[in-house]
Amino acid sequence: MNIAITSGYVVPVDGEPIDGGTVLIQDGRITAVGRDVTVPDGITVVDATGGWVLPGFVEAHGHLGVYEEAEGWAGQDTNEMTDPNGARLRALDAINPADLGFGDALSGGVTTAVIKPGSGNPIGGQTVAVKCWGRSVDEMLLKQPVSVKSALGENPKRVYGDQKKLPSTRQGVAAVIRDAFMKAQDYQAKRAAAEEEGKPFDRDGTLEILSRVLDGELPWCQHTHRADDIATALRLADEFGYRLVINHGTEGHLLADTLAERNVPVIIGPLFTSRSKVELRHRSLRNPGILARAGVELAITTDHPVVPIHFLVHQATLAVKEGLDPVEALRSITLNPARIMGLDDRVGALRPGLDGDVVIWSGDPLDVMSRALRVFISGREVYSYTDGNAVVADPYYRESSDR
Repeated sequence: MNIAITSGYVVPVDGEPIDGGTVLIQDGRITAVGRDVTVPDGITVVDATGGWVLPGFVEAHGHLGVYEEAEGWAGQDTNEMTDPNGARLRALDAINPADLGFGDALSGGVTTAVIKPGSGNPIGGQTVAVKCWGRSVDEMLLKQPVSVKSALGENPKRVYGDQKKLPSTRQGVAAVIRDAFMKAQDYQAKRAAAEEEGKPFDRDGTLEILSRVLDGELPWCQHTHRADDIATALRLADEFGYRLVINHGTEGHLLADTLAERNVPVIIGPLFTSRSKVELRHRSLRNPGILARAGVELAITTDHPVVPIHFLVHQATLAVKEGLDPVEALRSITLNPARIMGLDDRVGALRPGLDGDVVIWSGDPLDVMSRALRVFISGREVYSYTDGNAVVADPYYRESSDR
């Protein structure tokens, strides 16, 4: 799709704002951003006068399409709670693009989401990045796999403790993860020996994925809230040498200096929840600011549907109210999550070469009274708000030239 969004207050995120700027999108990619951009003949011009123009937001940790809203049991595919090691499982295979949450995402300016299995298992499975509009997950796909989801703390020990099986304690949860990586190391050695000798080798989906984590190809997204569980996550990462990303990090502020020194990023949130369990007792909107000031690379998450995904920007706004720098707040829902999850070559900023995922806002998105007026994914308009009417483009009905 070829469009030029002109005359808006352009916020590239990775550069200074441009008043009266233009974002040129050709063949679905951004080709120019600036004040004096020449718009070629035949390009559709979108006048953004009076509006703010930003990259689509990136949700780094959610359950869109695998934990469907208003569907109950039928739409709940988040946790395969029958095997503590689910590394071979893929969120990709359970996503329903018809989930109501995808439309909500667009209304909140979210165009990319990293969808993850839940936290019921010590090793939950593979995460996937998708655009928030499309007929099928294959059309929406941005990257697969993005990382591997793992969980420490209350959830996995409760799930398997209720079944009277390992793991029922924090000791057991850590042991399951450690045993899995030891098996993956042995698997790698046997595979290498078989390749060297030219012998056949029986592949194992679980151990193949864990091997990619050990090789540094896939980061390890560690669900953890309490500071002691974060310390365990760091200890396990030291043992096996993988790239660690803390997810939730409710008490990450208590170890902020350690996380910063070790360059371990934190995807923090959800921030609008009650303290419904022990490990959430220190949940606070002050914590993002504490982490950012310590030098921790920070992303904010809704953990949708725990917090509805269109409230992503509002979490950032209230974190600013409690001390987070406004510039860092915008980065925490755009460039930072894209970089943390290895997607910054496609999304997260307004820069030539990146996907044409652009949102026109009525004003500063950190103002709770601002709203997303028009949302473009790869240059295609997929959402609009006019005179009180919100319209999500129907992905199943397109003009013949787009088929």
